[in-house]
Amino acid sequence: MKTTSSIPKLAHTVLAISLSTLLAGGVTAGTPNPENNVYFGNVHVHTSWSFDGFTNGSKTTPNDAYAWAQGKVITGSGGPDIQIKTPLDFYMVSDHAEFMGVFNQMANPDSPLSKTELAKGVTSTDPAVRMATFTSVLRDMSAGKRDPQLTNPVLGRAVWAEIIKAADANYVPGKFTTFAGFEWSANPKQRNLHRVVVFRDTRHVPDLVLSALDSDDPETLWKWMDEQRGKGATLLAIPHNGNASDGRMFELTKFDGSPIDAAYNKTRAANEPLYEISQIKGTSETHPVLSPTDEFANFEQWDYTLSADGERPTQRKGSFARQALLDGMSQAAIGAGNPFKYGFIGDTDTHNAAGSNEEFNYTGKFAFENNARERLTGVPGQPAKQIQQVQEFSSGGLAGVWAPENTREAIFNAMMRKETFGTSGPMIKVRFFGSFNYAKDDVKKPDFVKTAYAKGVPMGGDLKPGAGKAPTFLVMALKDPKSGNLDRVQIVKGWLDSTGKQHEKIYNVAWSGGRKLDSKGNLPSVGTSVDLNTATYTDKIGAAQLATGWTDPDFKKDERAFYYARVLEIPTPRWNTYDAVRQKMPPLTKVPATIQERAWSSPIWYAPH
Repeated sequence: MKTTSSIPKLAHTVLAISLSTLLAGGVTAGTPNPENNVYFGNVHVHTSWSFDGFTNGSKTTPNDAYAWAQGKVITGSGGPDIQIKTPLDFYMVSDHAEFMGVFNQMANPDSPLSKTELAKGVTSTDPAVRMATFTSVLRDMSAGKRDPQLTNPVLGRAVWAEIIKAADANYVPGKFTTFAGFEWSANPKQRNLHRVVVFRDTRHVPDLVLSALDSDDPETLWKWMDEQRGKGATLLAIPHNGNASDGRMFELTKFDGSPIDAAYNKTRAANEPLYEISQIKGTSETHPVLSPTDEFANFEQWDYTLSADGERPTQRKGSFARQALLDGMSQAAIGAGNPFKYGFIGDTDTHNAAGSNEEFNYTGKFAFENNARERLTGVPGQPAKQIQQVQEFSSGGLAGVWAPENTREAIFNAMMRKETFGTSGPMIKVRFFGSFNYAKDDVKKPDFVKTAYAKGVPMGGDLKPGAGKAPTFLVMALKDPKSGNLDRVQIVKGWLDSTGKQHEKIYNVAWSGGRKLDSKGNLPSVGTSVDLNTATYTDKIGAAQLATGWTDPDFKKDERAFYYARVLEIPTPRWNTYDAVRQKMPPLTKVPATIQERAWSSPIWYAPH
């Protein structure tokens, strides 16, 4: 664990603003806060009821997942007990619709599924055999539709009903929020097109969820979602982080290869307000190939497809959020609407109930990773390529949501309006507002949040055209008390010039210490306080909070643009460094020893008309 020291005097554009201002505090618990509170959670969570969770050793249930998120101890599968250090505010089990609950039954001697040939591999005591079996299923998931035993709707309905029951049993309005949901897991040629589907409530959920076994086309999912709305349901879909899609998540063609059009764009935007920017399988904000001038672009990439043989993606365009935001504006500019107008969240994709977002308290993605030594070395018989992929897994991300209260309706509505942000794991708190009517020093006012809402829009919003002047953005960030101090706040801008050409630029707008920008706007490194021999660090560098008002110096009123805030921590040990020190093993050499955790606000958009 880290050691701490006194926080240094805050420097350039860093303001001594109280935590109560940042959180719009002072509101009695149980009373909706008109200025919104921050809530942290995950909605991309698997248990043993997912085929790949069970095959990789998980014994956890949805109730285990909700217990873990509330800070209770759950039993690890292959390692020590698991407990989060800082409980979450909301959580959702989203087991795969494909084979939902089926593989569990292979361990039930009274079930006919236990007699199948597939069950021999799924229930093997040899983890390498189970891994090989999992790989064979993942390689061709569509094969499952040819086996009626694996797609029994009676079992599917029963398992889905139990998932809903667990969500309702653990929902405590005002204290801990749960949702009913699932993952639709399209996997064409091992390219990840997965979506997590979230229902606002359980009053009008279907009795059986949609599987991707019969169609990998996202338009099939959106059509099904619209049918559920016709039956009274309220729901949304969140695309899986796209770095493993090999260019397919944000491709500019439909699934059949024809160009996307206005009808497609409208349907996609209506169903998918949010995007999962970071999770255990890496971060997909951007890539060095797409953003060569962004010094922080090469962050936790997990650069693989879903193929079990370690295949690398070849297409960067179409896989990352920033380029998608640019492409979405290009679509809007030709009158086709914006299909990629996404807000951001972070999430987990755990397959063992525990989201594992705390770097210093990492328990892995799959159950066999609960054993710290096997996280570092792999299980006996595991191919080297798979071991490398496990070592490159990130800690889970977090979704941050600004909502008036901790209830299903309030959090869901915040997701729909995109007043959300993602983190790579820590509980960094971020507020981001934009307006043509702010003064830069509005961020200093005691009623900063009230002023920000009254005169502008929060993250996820749209700026109305002003009187030719440039917009001003107010941004504030507060560190996670259990993680590192903050290095800097940046604003990422993307825009289309008068010819329609796409551009992006990173602006350093607030930072810690006495550093100064050079003539090109670059900021010197914050340095490091990490001791790799002990997996510790200090907070002698960085700042506890950063805040500023910033006006775009390059604004042109006729150019479409988006803006989002990116907040970086100082370097801290990555999970593998903590593990190596605790296990008294040599450090891993093929993955970073340290990490600069971060947060991303949802964008604010500007269109000239």
